[in-house]
Amino acid sequence: MTRLIDSTPRRDGFRMPGESEPHAGTWMLWPERPDNWRDGARPAQQAFVAVASAISQFEPVTVGVNQRQFDHARASLPPQVRVVEISSNDAWVRDTGPTFVVNGRGEIRGVDWRFNAWGGLHGGLYFPWDLDERVAQKVLEIEDADHYAAPLVMEGGAIHVDGEGTLFTTGECLLNPNRNPQLSKADIERLLAEYLAVERFVWLDKGIFQDETNGHIDNICAPVRPGVVALAWTDDRNDPQYEISKDAFERLSAATDARGRRLEVVRIHIPAPVLITAEEAAGVDRTRDTLPRKAGDRLAASYVNYYVCNGGVIVPTFDDPQDRPALNTLAKLYPDRRVVGVPAREILLGGGNIHCITQQQPAK
Repeated sequence: MTRLIDSTPRRDGFRMPGESEPHAGTWMLWPERPDNWRDGARPAQQAFVAVASAISQFEPVTVGVNQRQFDHARASLPPQVRVVEISSNDAWVRDTGPTFVVNGRGEIRGVDWRFNAWGGLHGGLYFPWDLDERVAQKVLEIEDADHYAAPLVMEGGAIHVDGEGTLFTTGECLLNPNRNPQLSKADIERLLAEYLAVERFVWLDKGIFQDETNGHIDNICAPVRPGVVALAWTDDRNDPQYEISKDAFERLSAATDARGRRLEVVRIHIPAPVLITAEEAAGVDRTRDTLPRKAGDRLAASYVNYYVCNGGVIVPTFDDPQDRPALNTLAKLYPDRRVVGVPAREILLGGGNIHCITQQQPAK
C-alpha cells in the first residue's frame, strides 16, 4: 500500500530524473469521452493503440481504462501491453498521473500534484475532474510506491527537467492565476525545488500558439540531454508562433543550466497550421461542461511533443512536408535511439499529443 510521506523529495534525497534516463515502463490512459474525441473516440483509440504499440517495442506499457471500456481496450491493444482498470475523466496521464522521483539507493516514489483540469472554473477544459484527481494515487497503489502530496496545482506537461537540476517551464502556464493565484513566482520555484530537487529555472514566456493548456512547456521545448534543448520553430514571420518562438530562442540562448552550461538550442520547424475540419468538429458531442471543437480552429501542432523511452523516441507526425525534416533532426539528436513517427492528428484533435498521453516510470 502506498504511504503518504510527510516530507519532501529533496529532504529525503529524491530527485526527478530526466526523461532520457532508464525507464521501468510507460503509463497511458484510454480515451473515450465523446465530447472531446470525435466519433465516439474510435479514431483517437486507434491512435493511442499505435502509440502504445510503438513504445512497447522498447519498454513495458500499462494502459489504465474505465470499466465500461475495459474489454474493448484489451481487445484493441497488443498482448504485451498491460491493461488495468483505472477510472478517469480523460486520457491525459502526463498531467493527471504521478511524477516519479528516485534516489541513489534504487528507491522510487511519486509526487501527486493537485489537478484542476487546466484552470478549474476559470478557463478549465472540462468539468468535473474528480476522477482525474485520483489517477496518481491509483497508479502509485498499483506500483506499491510511496508518495508526496504537493501543495501546488500543476500538470506534468507544465515542466521538463534535464535530470541534473535544471527545470524548464512557461510563465503563461505556471504563473496563470487559474492555477495558483495565491502563490508568487518565488513561491512556485520554492515548491518545485522541494518536490523535484531542482536548482535552476529557465522560464519561457509562452508556449505554442493557442495551446489550450495555457502554454505547456512540453509542446514548445524539450531537453534532449543536459545542455541541449529542442525548440519548436517557424520561419514564417506572419505566423503568430514566430514571435513566441523567437522570444523563447533568445531566452534559452541567454540561459545557463544548473551546471553553468550555456544551452545549445536546436530548432525544429512546426508543420503548417493544422485546422479542425467541419467533419471533425461535427463528430464531437457538444456539452456545456467541455471546451467545444469548432471548424477552422487552429490546433497546437508541434513535433517537440515527442516521448523518449528506452532505446526509442516516439514522435507525432501530421502528414506534412515538415514531418521528414523533424524526424531526421531528432534522429541526429538521439543517435543511440530509434526514432519512430506515429500519425497523431487524432490525438491533437483532443488537445494534446504523444508526450501529453504518456508518463514515464523511472527504473529503480
